[in-house]
Amino acid sequence: MPAAPELDIDNSEAERVLRWRIDELERAGYDAERAKLLAERPEVDIHRAADLLRFGCPPETALRILL
Repeated sequence: MPAAPELDIDNSEAERVLRWRIDELERAGYDAERAKLLAERPEVDIHRAADLLRFGCPPETALRILL
């Protein structure tokens, strides 16, 4: 069996996870550019990222903390 379909499944899943992370970060208050930047970094805890904004941290400061 060719491995390509399995890779497509893995890529598709990774894309869904990335889209979900971006959506969650945008809902939390990050603009699209910052949300994408944070979402692409798997070491960034998106719940912590959302909490920073919820507790009043400006997005640019939160970005420096998280990255």
